[in-house]
Amino acid sequence: MNSRNASRMRLLFLLVFLLVQVSLPAMAYAADYAIGADLSFLKQAEDRGTVFKDANEPKPGLQIFKDHGYNWIRLRLFHTPTRLPNDLEYTKTLAADAKAMGYKFLLNYHYSDTWADPGKQYIPAAWEGKSHAELVQAVLEYTRDTVAAFREGGAMPDMVQIGNEITPGMLWPDGRLPQNWDNFAELLKAGVEGVQAGAGDAPRPRIMIHIDRGGDLARTKYFFDKLNTYDVPYDVIGQSFYPWWHGSLLDLRENLNFMANEYDKDIMLVEVAYNWRRAEYRNKPAPFPETPEGQAQFLDEVHRLLLSTPNHRGIGIFWWEPAVTGGLRSRGMFDDDGNALPVINVFDKWTRGK
Repeated sequence: MNSRNASRMRLLFLLVFLLVQVSLPAMAYAADYAIGADLSFLKQAEDRGTVFKDANEPKPGLQIFKDHGYNWIRLRLFHTPTRLPNDLEYTKTLAADAKAMGYKFLLNYHYSDTWADPGKQYIPAAWEGKSHAELVQAVLEYTRDTVAAFREGGAMPDMVQIGNEITPGMLWPDGRLPQNWDNFAELLKAGVEGVQAGAGDAPRPRIMIHIDRGGDLARTKYFFDKLNTYDVPYDVIGQSFYPWWHGSLLDLRENLNFMANEYDKDIMLVEVAYNWRRAEYRNKPAPFPETPEGQAQFLDEVHRLLLSTPNHRGIGIFWWEPAVTGGLRSRGMFDDDGNALPVINVFDKWTRGK
């Protein structure tokens, strides 16, 4: 082979190598994209006799979502709940059932005995009176032991949230923001260390940091700019997006683009929902009708925005509580008779092929 042909061959091999490297992230992105639902109340509803139906045919809830392309389940975990079902044994059982069906599992630590959200981050009763150092150790040990319990129970999480909607911090007052950033960062690091320890010889689940600012670029920037000065290790930014609280679709688009370009992290919309009957928009204009059809349109549009996130950084979307009952049922995916609403079909066109 003469020198000219040799140079051409080297150039050809280089081009092939570069093309493979460029295509690999896109291939991984396509394989790992999460179509998910927070189904933390599903087992309780079915245990109490609720029958869920798809096209009027009764089916187990997990099967209905599997049939419509859902591949991830998100489950919350409370420390020692007194009135809600989401303790370790309940959550482990539901997670194991889902994993046996091929779902991936996002574990959502609330680090509380009840709801932890922007308005409240109550410390578990078992940890009251502890010093900061003792709280850090408690977070590490509790996270380690519960992750190990999931692993041993055939329900190893694929991703773990260290706290739920932690824009105002966690474990108040010790980790409350903006007063106690140093404490907050140490609590987060303890949670991450606990996940690693609980995983044992298994690969460490990916770590998510979840806030409630889907359409709020300024507050998102403040939070993650500050967080990143503490070198907390995490892999995924999680955002909630409920339009009556978090802004317009244009606000969401702007923030998705900002996060993808600024932080070089994968992004999940880990809580989205919309009502299928009038609830949030009684006295103000709605972006979509609060009807079964409008609910489906909302999810379809939000999903399309996520897919257009720069650099393929939008890697999944989760509906918050499709199987919820009671006063929040209007945000669910089933009508009052348990029949699946049109929103259940949104991902069919994305997941069904030959």
